[in-house]
Amino acid sequence: MDLNQWVDLKARLLAIGTAQVTGEPIDEYVTRSTAGPGAGGRGSLFFSNGSHRVRLSLADASPVQIKHLGEGRVELTIDGEKFSGVLEHPALHCPRQAYITITPSCIFSCRYCNVPVLKGSRKTLEEIESLVESVYGKIDAISLTSGVLESIEEEEAYAVKVVSRLTRFNVPIGVSIYPTLQTPARLKQAGAAEVKFNLEAATPDLFTAMCPGLSFGSIRDILRESVRLFGRGHVFSNIILGLGESDAEMQDCIDSLCQDGVIPVIRPLNPIAELSEFTRPDAARIELIFRYLEAALKKSGLDPSMALTMCPACMGCDMIPGRE
Repeated sequence: MDLNQWVDLKARLLAIGTAQVTGEPIDEYVTRSTAGPGAGGRGSLFFSNGSHRVRLSLADASPVQIKHLGEGRVELTIDGEKFSGVLEHPALHCPRQAYITITPSCIFSCRYCNVPVLKGSRKTLEEIESLVESVYGKIDAISLTSGVLESIEEEEAYAVKVVSRLTRFNVPIGVSIYPTLQTPARLKQAGAAEVKFNLEAATPDLFTAMCPGLSFGSIRDILRESVRLFGRGHVFSNIILGLGESDAEMQDCIDSLCQDGVIPVIRPLNPIAELSEFTRPDAARIELIFRYLEAALKKSGLDPSMALTMCPACMGCDMIPGRE
């Protein structure tokens, strides 16, 4: 499958987001999330075609059908078209990474997020280290994300302890938490290789509506400081596509981040939590924004294929120029 065929297929798959699976058992290929777009769901799997990858949530009924033929070989059907591929084994949460949620609960109530209602327990340093040990040799990176258990400052301090504890594994460590102004320097000193601080929404007004009590402007300032410390192309920010922004607003946000040396990760909305009545962006819009992002990254001299950790290295939930 050539790149243009894959981009078209992946946009269609992300616009649906789910798959119904038949055939041989798939338990060894299923991963379950405690953060991110699949938090609290039935689980998901990674369909791969050559170097291409997409993550799909499991559903009892879906326009996407995946037939497991055995030993990971599958046939995917969408709109009557059939595509062969394989299911990838996740290490922790995704292939080739130990992607760990430190604290699967949160004191904040962002409207698109299920984590606050899950009320999961924070993992101890020993538990996190043991998780990495369980997949060591099968991973190229460690990625850490977290909610906020008590306060932003307390969560940052704990994340710094986790990073320091995991440096002994000698693989790149990426971290995505809600930051303070001191977070980039503290994570860098602890041994993190990359960071991802999420703007989530394309405009300040949308951010305020979606994430009460948090600051869009502070994150923008912290992202700029992060680029100074970690370097252009090693700082990322998730932006959700489908919160009510216009194409022009999304494009302006992409341009602004790229000019600062930040790689935007454009995440199609998963309509859950308070946004369950919203709809996912359609395939045409997903591909339109992907093409715009592709051009903006090239113009700014940013190459997501150089990313070592987290979403740009996984590319399961998002369309990542340079890796697709």
